[in-house]
Amino acid sequence: MTFSSDDIGGSARVPLGHSDLVVRPIGLGCMGMSQFYGEADDVQSAGTIREALDLGVDFIDTSDIYGAANMLVGAENRGFGHNEQLIGGAIAGRRDEVVLATKFAVRLTDDGKSVRIDGHPDYVVSACEASLRRLGVEIIDLYYAHRLDPNVPVEETVGAMARLVDQGKVRAIGLSEVTAAQLRQAHAVHPITALQSEYSLWERGVEAEILPACRELGITFVPFSPLGRSMLTGAVSAKTRFAKGDFRNTDPRFSAENLTANLASVEALTALAERKHCRPSQLALAWLLAQPFDIVPIPGTKRVEYVRENLAATNVALSRDEIAYLSAIFAPDQIAGDRYAPNDPGRRRD
Repeated sequence: MTFSSDDIGGSARVPLGHSDLVVRPIGLGCMGMSQFYGEADDVQSAGTIREALDLGVDFIDTSDIYGAANMLVGAENRGFGHNEQLIGGAIAGRRDEVVLATKFAVRLTDDGKSVRIDGHPDYVVSACEASLRRLGVEIIDLYYAHRLDPNVPVEETVGAMARLVDQGKVRAIGLSEVTAAQLRQAHAVHPITALQSEYSLWERGVEAEILPACRELGITFVPFSPLGRSMLTGAVSAKTRFAKGDFRNTDPRFSAENLTANLASVEALTALAERKHCRPSQLALAWLLAQPFDIVPIPGTKRVEYVRENLAATNVALSRDEIAYLSAIFAPDQIAGDRYAPNDPGRRRD
């Protein structure tokens, strides 16, 4: 299937929370260009970012830790801040075309063999200044706490983030992977513009409390892994073997004992996509966009052809019956395996 630029993404803009930031309905997540998804080529990745801008993408997501945590999956690290530097180079000269989001708080342990969370106010400041340098920008549009530090009061971390806004270093602030209670606590300190967590057809944990809290508070929800780490693209089969350094090798939902059950739901998704003359990935993104919440997904990819496919999801219309059908075939009790392995650092510790 081939798409022209006129077919992709449309011209609609959506606001991020109560901030002055507005973006198109689908952004671009860049983590996989630096870590966790096997080999990546910086030249190709930078080209993908620039071509994404050409296609109208105006919301790019990164983090200072992206590139430094590959040792967790047995691969070589690209370096702390690698992804930010990559993006900074790719958007040079085009800064005004991008709403740029990055994150802090996940940093390396002293021995460099794992990661830890740091939400101390002094680190909030130093991390922001370092990100500004790596990105080559004067202000960060959306600055997230990647995880909340359980050893630092929420008020202290968010208070330091708020001061960055006052100082003109950050336009708006966000959180990632928090509970509804933590979100309310933070929002009472300073308005939270966006909350980022995993949400897709096959990961629905935020529906009970997080999404209603976001709607109540006027906070935009930004789903990462909206395509289920590629499961919802239809490209994964029982014969799929992931490369060394790909964290899906240890993802419980991709394990041999769970994969067959999970593929059954994907087969139903693929069948409906064929009837609607679209891709499974587009159908999965269209389902997200049809939810009754302010949602801006950030599917990640290293290849521009998938950027095109993802953006064209805005052209896929779903009936109420189709939305209900997709929700049913991917009901939480139909999904086999936990979201993360027991010792995965990404697992939220409430």
